[in-house]
Amino acid sequence: MFKQNALAKLHSSHAAQLAPNPIDGPRFQRVEVSVLGRYMLSDKREFPCQVIEMSPGDAVVIAPVCGNLDERVVIYLDHMGRVEGPILDIIDGGFVMQLNASSRKRDKLSAQLTWLANKDELNLPEDRRHGRVVPDIRHSKLVLDDGRKYNCKIVDISLSGAAIDMEVRPAVGTQVTLGRMRGRIVRHFEYGIGVEFISQQQILNVVQQNLDVN
Repeated sequence: MFKQNALAKLHSSHAAQLAPNPIDGPRFQRVEVSVLGRYMLSDKREFPCQVIEMSPGDAVVIAPVCGNLDERVVIYLDHMGRVEGPILDIIDGGFVMQLNASSRKRDKLSAQLTWLANKDELNLPEDRRHGRVVPDIRHSKLVLDDGRKYNCKIVDISLSGAAIDMEVRPAVGTQVTLGRMRGRIVRHFEYGIGVEFISQQQILNVVQQNLDVN
């Protein structure tokens, strides 16, 4: 059985917005999850975190440093990528944040949350070929074949590729070098691009080391 009927609550936009959370104003219905990641406060400090409840509109975050009310937070979550928004409430051991997102992004979050909430009960497979993690080395350099270079931020990595946060989006199929790894652009996201490595890596630690170009 789906956890708290997650599919119905998350995919029905009207039903999802009818039940408010304790915070004033209309909210989406949250589901229980356990998603690790890293977050950045407005002063650029970064810390590890865990999201324990989430909806397409907000999230409950366990965090070592809470920040201030209304402070903008950016979080990079395993499996889900980047989300951002202001802190709505300070709780014991963390905070509740609003998720600022387009309708398309909220639809994607709904699908991801449905999968996360029910993958154990239904033995659902991972939605990517290899598990993805948020790397310790977050900043790298992307180099195109014509020599153009761009500083970029890594959202997550796997043995076969990486999601990259950057404003410039070269065409799908473009050959690139990310750090010291050859690859090609295979998709565009709302916040950047997805790169598939030409040669699959064997150990995630090696992927992280090859992101460093210093």
